[in-house]
Amino acid sequence: MRIAFLGDVNGRAGRHVLASQLPRLVAARSIDFVVANVENAADGFGITPELSEELLACGIDCMTSGNHIWDKVEIVDYLPGQPRLLRPLNYPDRAPGHGLYVGETAAGVPVAVINLMGRVFMPPCENPFPIVDQALKRLEGKAAVILVDIHAEATSEKTAMGRYLDGRVTAVVGTHTHVQTADEIILPRGTGYITDLGMTGAYDSVIGIETELALKKFLTGMPVRFTTAKRDPRMCGVILEADDTSGRALSIERIQVRPDGGTPGAGDARTV
Repeated sequence: MRIAFLGDVNGRAGRHVLASQLPRLVAARSIDFVVANVENAADGFGITPELSEELLACGIDCMTSGNHIWDKVEIVDYLPGQPRLLRPLNYPDRAPGHGLYVGETAAGVPVAVINLMGRVFMPPCENPFPIVDQALKRLEGKAAVILVDIHAEATSEKTAMGRYLDGRVTAVVGTHTHVQTADEIILPRGTGYITDLGMTGAYDSVIGIETELALKKFLTGMPVRFTTAKRDPRMCGVILEADDTSGRALSIERIQVRPDGGTPGAGDARTV
């Protein structure tokens, strides 16, 4: 089976490039299941119920998030009733919503998605390592294909999670930093891994924020009201090939998709 896992959808530019290009990608590459991190969909900070439904309608099967999931207060009451929008599983049990989702492809193949958040330079949360162990026990016999989003700042923490889960899940992908890394790999025991999927948003920016505003913050140290950028939108992530029965990853490929079809200058990342 073939899976598309897309990096942080950031603001209007990210939503628009996803809406225009995801259906084409699904058709062109015969994608069976789509996951996207959407915690920055509402102008860079959080997501609303309306935007959640809009993104699901684009063809996303499951949406992950991270530390910005609580930025829009209206999402709190929405999360318990929408299992396809996840919050990190290692938030306290009393937090609303779900951190684990089991869906299926059109052919009926079960696919599990686990959303975790790191603890290094991140808001307080439970240790994701024992939490994911508990989740995998719950999934025994329910899904062979298991995808993990580790939303974290530190590359070492993401890499450690990939190595920890190697052979036990189909893929471990990192989100949060908005910079696509060039370290995609199939780990020794068959788990696909990349440290960061990159951002689905405007790349003429500072990780999605208007450049002038980000520079003002760095140069003055004063509070600045950030707004998301609009120029050079791209949809970024990976395409995974997985064995339906064993759950092992067979290949992992970085992608960057631009509306105009031009080359984004992203090393050897594939432009679709």
